[in-house]
Formats: sequence, C-alpha cells, structure tokens
Amino acid sequence: MRMPGRFLGACGRSWPAWFVQLVAVMALAAAPAASARGQSSSDSQSGNQQGQTNGQTGQQDQNAPEAGGPGGDSGAIAIPKKAEKPETPPPAPVQPKVTNPPELQNFSLKIDVPEVTVDVGVIVEKTGQFVPGLKPENFRVYEDGVQQKIEGFKRTEAPITVLMLCEYAARGWVFRVDMLNAAWAFTQQLRPKDFAAMMTFDLNTHIVSDFTQDKQQIRQGIDVLANEVYMPAAFSETNLFDALNESLDRLSRVEGQKYLVLIASGIDTMSKLNLDQILKRVKASRDITIFTISTGGFLQAVTEGTGGLMGGMRDLTFLQANNQMKTFSDLTGGMHFEPRFTGELPDDVKAMNDSIRAKYELVYRPTNSKQDGTYRKLRVSLVDDEGQPLRIQDEKHKPLKYDVIARDGYRARQEVE
Repeated sequence: MRMPGRFLGACGRSWPAWFVQLVAVMALAAAPAASARGQSSSDSQSGNQQGQTNGQTGQQDQNAPEAGGPGGDSGAIAIPKKAEKPETPPPAPVQPKVTNPPELQNFSLKIDVPEVTVDVGVIVEKTGQFVPGLKPENFRVYEDGVQQKIEGFKRTEAPITVLMLCEYAARGWVFRVDMLNAAWAFTQQLRPKDFAAMMTFDLNTHIVSDFTQDKQQIRQGIDVLANEVYMPAAFSETNLFDALNESLDRLSRVEGQKYLVLIASGIDTMSKLNLDQILKRVKASRDITIFTISTGGFLQAVTEGTGGLMGGMRDLTFLQANNQMKTFSDLTGGMHFEPRFTGELPDDVKAMNDSIRAKYELVYRPTNSKQDGTYRKLRVSLVDDEGQPLRIQDEKHKPLKYDVIARDGYRARQEVE
C-alpha cells in the first residue's frame, strides 16, 4: 500500500518496509469500523425518513373514510365500523300489587260447566232403516221442557262395546231356545273391532265369555248352552233385577258408550231389588243403552186368552214382563222387540244393529247448570227448515212414519262426585 504524498513529505525520510506493512495492516483493520459508522448514520437517516412517513400515514389513517372500502386508488382500506348497539328500552312499569285485607283469606273459584251428550237414532217404523242426511237445524232438544242450544253435532258409526245378558233357567225349553236363537242372530251382526261379552242368569249370574273381539268365543259359549238346552236347568228362579243391576255395574267400569242387550222373558221372581229400585238404577246409568228382546212370544200367542183363572194370571204376568222390558229400553234410548217367530229375528236384530251403529250425536250445555243430582227429562224432536214437524217421504212421495230414539233423561252430577 502506498501512503499519501503529504504524509511522506512531512516526515522527509523513507520508512522501512516492515513499518509500511504494519501501517497498512492497521489501516485495513480500521476500515470495517468506519464502514459500520457510516451504515449506522445511514440507518439513522433512513429511520428518520420512515418516522416521517409513518407520521404522514397516521395522519392519513385519521382522515380515512369510516366505511365502504378504499378512499382512492392508493388510499388506505377502512375497517367497517361496528354497528352501534340499540338503546336499551325503558323498563316496564311496575304492576301495582293488590293485597287482601287482613281479615280476608285467599280463595280459588272453580266453575265446572257440564256438557250433555245425547245419542239420537231416527228409524223408519215400517222398515227399521236409519234416516240419513239430517242436519243440526233439524233437531230440537228439550230438557225439562226448556229448549237447549245444540253446540256439537256429528253422525257416529264406530265399533261398539256390548254385553249380552241372557236368561237361562228352568222356566221351559221354549224360552231357552228363543234366547239362543236371538243371541246367535245378534252375534252374527258383530264386526271385527267390536268388543262383546256374554252372561247368563237364573238364580245367579254366570259369565259365559268375557269381553273379547273374537266372535268365535261367543259362538262357542252359545254352542255349549245349545247342547244342554233340552236338559233340565238348575234353577227355575229368574232374578232379573239383580242380574241387570250387576250388569250395569260391570259396564260402568268401561269407558265410553256401552250397550246392553237383554234377552229374557222379563219375569222376576226372587231378586233383592224391587222394580222401583232397578228403575232408579237404570235412570242413573251413564253412557249405557239397553236393548231388550222378550222370549216366549210364540207361547204367549198360542196361550193368550185361553180363559180360566190360571190363564188370566199368566197373561197378566207376561204383559207386566213385556212392559218392564220395554221400560228398560225406553229409559236409556234403546229399542224393544217381541218376536213371536224365529223368522222375525234377522229383521229385529238388523234394526237393532242399525240403531246402535248409525246415530246422531248431539252435545249441549244445559241452561240449568246446577249439579244437584236431580233427574232431568229429555225430549228430542225433528223439524224442517221452517220449524214445522219434519215429514219424511219415500221414493213414491208417500209419507213415512219414523221413530226418534233417545234416552228418556239423565241424572245430573252431584257436586261431591
């Protein structure tokens, strides 16, 4: 390395070679430090310039748009502004608190408005056919003579729950044969979804078949009785009233509408209950309709009016028995039949089946809402659009007589029930 001329001239002499090499080495060692100082100075200037730039950027950020993206081609990207929270609604006004006077205790009031459901069948007298197509406006319901407002109306045809109560005693094989024929004819009308049971009675009651949907069980029970129909029966007594009361108790434990088909002579001999007591029990029954078929009709026909003291007593006994059977059905809205020949049974049972399955269901709230346990008389009539008694005609425009079948009344509930 060659030293500058000013340095050499000032010294006025030449230096040894080793000294010159030493000075060169020291100069080389000092060069990185100077370079570092220069770079530091450059970084400082660059930092000052960057600070100024950042300051300008910060100033630009303050002027950036609130939302909506860049303000220009080279401007800053604005961050969307957070939605402002809605103002908190004012609190609801405090409800005034009502307190009872010190001498008045808290109490609750429960109002139970009763509803009455009446099943009504409209049957042509001559053919026993059900009359369809009636409207709510065609019905008038009277409770104790006061017309009621019908609030519910529909035609029902649903599976049934029925109990057959049959007399099987040593009164004579004619009565037993009539009972078996009537029971068999009614069983033929049962449908797959129907529930049916069968009981017999003499001095006591006997369960032939409990409630079942299998008609074969009912038929087997009838076949067993038929095999012994000409054999002497155990008892000649027929406790009709007690058997009917027991049947009503069994049906009362079944929910919904039930039917009781009573097939008997109608004669009672040794029951603990008398006629007034069983009629009171029938009136108090709920959701139970009784259909009755009197047996021994052919015997009554051939012996009626034969004269003599015994003949007169027999006729009077049968007359009273038939009236009792009819009363049971009338009180509950059922039907009564007195067939004298076996050939009448299919038509009688068909009319019974139509009355059971095809009905009009009326619902009303009685104007007398007292729950005092009193008996309320019911009457149902049919009227046309003008409020006049309804007239029914056949295809040839001939007037037809019809029967309106509904229960005679009902007993109001007691408040303690």
